[in-house]
Amino acid sequence: MEMTMKSENAVKLGTSKRLTVPRLLPVAIGSESAEQRRLLEPLEPKFAALNIVRTMLHHPKFVEAYLPFSVYVLRNSTLPARDREMLILRTGWLTQSQYEFSGHIRLAKEDGLTDDDVERIKIGPDAKGLDPFDAALLRAADELHVNCFISDDVWVVLRTRYNESQLIDVVMTVGKYRMTCCLLNTAGVALEPHMKPHPMAAG
Repeated sequence: MEMTMKSENAVKLGTSKRLTVPRLLPVAIGSESAEQRRLLEPLEPKFAALNIVRTMLHHPKFVEAYLPFSVYVLRNSTLPARDREMLILRTGWLTQSQYEFSGHIRLAKEDGLTDDDVERIKIGPDAKGLDPFDAALLRAADELHVNCFISDDVWVVLRTRYNESQLIDVVMTVGKYRMTCCLLNTAGVALEPHMKPHPMAAG
């Protein structure tokens, strides 16, 4: 029997409304369980104090699996740091994650991106003044975000500079940060004190 479901609360694709109050509060410093403390011990204190990490602490088994992958993508990836930050910023913008986008602007500038670069990343691969390879990199992020697939035209451009490991890291960087942005947006994770909110798209 064919069944259909209609709802006044149906999802509207592209909606950029975000929470102003967290749905999940970070685990307070000093209130951690023994298991949570064990997971935090190897981390740098400033990293262990982040709202995103302490929100994830509600699910220790996930944190144990997630953190090594996260550290790899952010610090040990085969991608040039500037390219990595372009992918992260574009993904943060596409998902309208204030936390991810604002949080990575400082890191992106440390890795060579300028204010003009950030504005081009927001516009996307068709922004004026983009280097052709940078445009392909942003288009890869867009295609992965929408289709979970990089087109042949973009792949060919990426191959002019990247080896096989780097090509895989492009896909996994976008995937990792898109997944993280889903949690940031859904849980309503608050910005860190050092983060300056960035104007996001209207919606």
